[in-house]
Amino acid sequence: MADPKGFLNHGREVAQTRPVGERVQDWNEVYVPGSLLPIISKQASRCMDCGIPFCHQGCPLGNLIPEWNDFAYREDWSAASERLHATNNFPEFTGRLCPAPCESACVLGINQPAVTIKNVEVSIIDKAWDANDVLPQAPDRLSGKTVAVIGSGPAGLAAAQQLTRAGHTVAVYERADRIGGLLRYGIPEFKMEKRHINRRIEQMRAEGTKFRTGVEIGRDIDAKKLRKRYDAVVIAAGATISRDLPVPGRELNGIHFAMEYLPLANKVQEGDYVAPPITAEGKHVVVIGGGDTGADCVGTAHRQGAASVTQLEIMPRPGEDRSANQPWPTFPMLYKVTSAHEEGGERVYAVSTTHFEGDEDGNVQFLHLAEVEFIDGKLTQKPGTERKIPAQLVTLAMGFTGTDRENGLVDQFSLDLDERGNVARDGEFQTNVPGVFVAGDAGRGQSLIVWAIAEGRSAAQGVDRFLTGASDLPSPIRPTDRSLMV
Repeated sequence: MADPKGFLNHGREVAQTRPVGERVQDWNEVYVPGSLLPIISKQASRCMDCGIPFCHQGCPLGNLIPEWNDFAYREDWSAASERLHATNNFPEFTGRLCPAPCESACVLGINQPAVTIKNVEVSIIDKAWDANDVLPQAPDRLSGKTVAVIGSGPAGLAAAQQLTRAGHTVAVYERADRIGGLLRYGIPEFKMEKRHINRRIEQMRAEGTKFRTGVEIGRDIDAKKLRKRYDAVVIAAGATISRDLPVPGRELNGIHFAMEYLPLANKVQEGDYVAPPITAEGKHVVVIGGGDTGADCVGTAHRQGAASVTQLEIMPRPGEDRSANQPWPTFPMLYKVTSAHEEGGERVYAVSTTHFEGDEDGNVQFLHLAEVEFIDGKLTQKPGTERKIPAQLVTLAMGFTGTDRENGLVDQFSLDLDERGNVARDGEFQTNVPGVFVAGDAGRGQSLIVWAIAEGRSAAQGVDRFLTGASDLPSPIRPTDRSLMV
């Protein structure tokens, strides 16, 4: 363990962010570079001798959190990195993007601020990269078996890396022009600079993983032909169908899904555009949806020079403390102020969009809304609360409803779906088609990055066992496991 009195001697300190006026002028990560290292050993020392580390329960990867906290406290960064990578292929992703259910389950969090697990994690992996401790792990010998992975998000990349290291020849197919899935084009640069993806891809290439970009299975290659070409297939195509808002005026120009808007901003940072085809510059922006994707739209609009930004959420505003029906160690629904919200804009809760209003040219100009409340368990519009707000750019960030059906992948494979519209799988992550497996949001539904990586690692074990009859690969979760929530 770390310092036995660490949690008594030190309070919680988190990463320092750059001033708002500075960071909205660029697309770099919002945190002050190097600000964690002077404090992180003391923060790691707050990890107490709790006996039963419930942080393990909060993390689907089974991260060995007390162990690498101890190494970080002692500043043994090499050992900390080894323990970190023992359960997580990409800690630099989760250390920046995961909402840290491990911290919600931290035993110290019962009556004190939890250990800054996420900050310790990202400090360890950044230190490891700086010290050249993150090296390719090529297999000792090849199995002679081939695997195709469809999708290069966190689930697909985790599965591919695990299977490559097990000795199989793996090719990752990505329909976009660059590897990374939602990590590449759904996460803004100010939350995670894409250099972190690029160097992992280079590590995987050095290990032997092959990458095929600009290839959509179902359209460019028939899924059945792909199955014949490879000994096994892993579908990690995500849950990419955005939830729509079917209200009058939806067809007006200027109303876009978040995943139409955000990728274009990222493509500017990649050098593909001088200016994004969809921009918030000088416009009154309304973001519908109060989750992380909505916050990403808010931060992006600030950097593009929006005249105003308003974020709408249909649910009531959450509390700032745990409610009685969300006790420790469950993951509570709390009021969260992200870095994007610190930068400005208005957040409006318990409202529903009734319709959009446009100008004579078919461009959206106003959004009409009304307050809602729960009556007999149903959201009901409150009479007399209707009003309109200016809206010249609207982004729909209301979540995702399932994997893509239009590209033919599901039908060409003849895959069974579950009652939620996700690709059905058995206890080994295998679909109804022998040799075809599914991992990540395509099988689980919309979820967190840490669950995606856990699914990719677990599905890799199922594939390895299918190909060889046995497997030494880890399997941190079952397909039926769910987050610790009430």
